[in-house]
Amino acid sequence: MPAVIVDCAIYRDGRRTDGPADLSDALAQARADGDAFLWIGLHEPTEKEFDLVSSEFGLHPLAVEDALSAHQRPKLEVYDDSLFAVIKPVVYDHREDTVTTGELMAFIGDSFVVTVRHGEGSPLAAVRRRLEAEPEVLKHGPTAVLYAVSDAVVDHYIEVAGELQVDLEELETKVFAPAGGGGDKNTASRIYTFKRQILEFRRAAGPLGAPMARLASAEVPFVHEHSQPFFRDVNDHLTRANEYVEGLDRLLSDILSAHLAQVGVRQNDDMRKISAWAAMAAVPTMVAGIYGMNFEHMPELRQVWAYPAVIVLMVSAVLVLYRLFKRRGWL
Repeated sequence: MPAVIVDCAIYRDGRRTDGPADLSDALAQARADGDAFLWIGLHEPTEKEFDLVSSEFGLHPLAVEDALSAHQRPKLEVYDDSLFAVIKPVVYDHREDTVTTGELMAFIGDSFVVTVRHGEGSPLAAVRRRLEAEPEVLKHGPTAVLYAVSDAVVDHYIEVAGELQVDLEELETKVFAPAGGGGDKNTASRIYTFKRQILEFRRAAGPLGAPMARLASAEVPFVHEHSQPFFRDVNDHLTRANEYVEGLDRLLSDILSAHLAQVGVRQNDDMRKISAWAAMAAVPTMVAGIYGMNFEHMPELRQVWAYPAVIVLMVSAVLVLYRLFKRRGWL
């Protein structure tokens, strides 16, 4: 268990205190004090490692199964002895241009909080330090932990959305660059890959709206009665993040459509140029083909001026076609 437990502490009157090393004794002490709670943080526990925690805290088997499988949508479940919340943090890698998601599970119960983290995104050490520096918030008990975790994750949503906006503007500049002609041959692939990252972001942030709205507007068991304003603030930030991402998704779709339109226009230009050069080549080919026939009675064959006259005719015809195509924008 020491490798799985990231941190474990009892918080009394908003301040961290030392407690027994045994989980059962620590939980009993927190409940005996009345105004204290135990916060234990776990990182990717196995089923065997989590059995001790689930038995000590009386966690619901379905919630335990969800916490171990780590492939859940953001949600909020209320059980008889605890409240179970799933939040998905996102991380954007600039080097790979990829959005990855982790999972944070929180069990909120009578005088205890158990947080389970999967993946490397959004470690909770910073959240714990920030909360320990704000004892007035910690006085709200386990609800303060749920608020701080959700607030940190949602704030990071907005940061990642801003980073995606910067990268999208760079991609947009390349697509619409005058010299680029719609970007290189991999532009469509890059746009599609970017759209996949936006979709991954929306899968994490979108479903979280319902749990946050529930926490912000109604009384939920094991949640402090005066916590609604805090969760309303988180819900407002989440709404802004979701609107931000939806705008990026729409803009990305418009960029893809514009890129495909540019590709079509460029292909039409290429076809017109090819057709124009083929038409100019056809005239001298036709004249030369006629003079290549072995007919005896061709009036100009015995004339001294016949050969240069035919050459001048072919050049003149090509020049006329060139000026015509140039004037119409085919060349």
